[in-house]
Amino acid sequence: MRYRKSKIETVFVLCALCLGLSAQSQELETLIDIALNNNPEIQKFEFKYKRASEKVNEVNTIPNTEFGVGYFMSEPETRTGAQRFKVSAKQMIPWFGTITSRESYVSALADAKYEDIVIAKRKLMAAVSQSYYNLYANKAKQKVLLQNIELLETYETLALTSVEVGKASAVDVMRLQMRQNEMQQRKDVLSQQFLAEQTNLNTLLNRENEVVVTVIDSLMMPSEDFEINSERLALHPELVKYDKLYQSIEQSELLNQKESSPMIGFGLDYISVTERPDMNFSDNGKDIVMPMVSLSIPIFNKRHKSQTQQNEFEQQELTVEKQERWNALENLLSKAITERVSARISYATQTKNLKQAKDAEEILNKSYETGTINFNDVLDIQELQLKFQLNLVESVKMYYVQTAVINYLTN
Repeated sequence: MRYRKSKIETVFVLCALCLGLSAQSQELETLIDIALNNNPEIQKFEFKYKRASEKVNEVNTIPNTEFGVGYFMSEPETRTGAQRFKVSAKQMIPWFGTITSRESYVSALADAKYEDIVIAKRKLMAAVSQSYYNLYANKAKQKVLLQNIELLETYETLALTSVEVGKASAVDVMRLQMRQNEMQQRKDVLSQQFLAEQTNLNTLLNRENEVVVTVIDSLMMPSEDFEINSERLALHPELVKYDKLYQSIEQSELLNQKESSPMIGFGLDYISVTERPDMNFSDNGKDIVMPMVSLSIPIFNKRHKSQTQQNEFEQQELTVEKQERWNALENLLSKAITERVSARISYATQTKNLKQAKDAEEILNKSYETGTINFNDVLDIQELQLKFQLNLVESVKMYYVQTAVINYLTN
């Protein structure tokens, strides 16, 4: 189990390195490691797996040995004497290979349970990564808003100076102030949303909600995407689980066939005999010892025939369910790839727009040097610039969030 866990974590770390997180990804890797060790859902599936594995010892048994004691209320007379009491022992033994089949069946069920652990770990890693990137985007957006608030404060100072010389009106100043108030409101809302997302992440890590989560200051769009091996989707644990469940049904049918075979019994009867006082011969009062062999044959075996039919139906059901889940995972992968491409396109567009907005801002600043400035244009350009900056952050976040989904499906 430890080997598989370390293998999953290694794959994620390698993917993170490919995305260019390098040393900055240490915080995310640490959070994922904490989640894998502390998350109660993971622990729940691990205990279920251990319990299923322990059942191997439970089925590695034979039926109870039967003991019987009987006392003759009316002692029957025989040639050698009267019978007083009877002691018997009997042991039934399953047909050859039945116990081995039981062990194989239970082991197959345990293997299927193990896939629940792998699935839960993959989902948890993806959930922690997505929550982390949400926190990054929230923090980055707050930073953008703070920069724009400071920019508007600079323009407010210019507007006040322009009012004094009669080149601007008090309305221009009030517009700039109202715009600052609006941005401050958005920043305060983001601060509350950050706390809510931080609580969500701490819940995934199974620790106190108030623990502060630190995120990296900036995420860059990678210069190129890592190659996606769609064929690895066939090895996804959600699909592998269906294969193992199918194998467990095959083992169940083998066990069913074994249990439809006869059972062999071995026993021994001992009867105590009292000596006849009126006679003298060699076997007088000799006790009776009778070894026995029995055979239990399931003549009316409709139960086993019905179980065979049920196993066939269950295998067909699993085949259909696996195909259904395969289709769903393929759609999810296709959607994640498409949205990641869209995020890269959006990033390029927002970068270009933001550059043009900054150029327009420089033109406005130069116009102030000549003695004229239109504060309506200032607000318009500033609003566009803010829009492009926030969209830029959202594009980067979306790229990494969809990458986490792709990692979940293909690693």
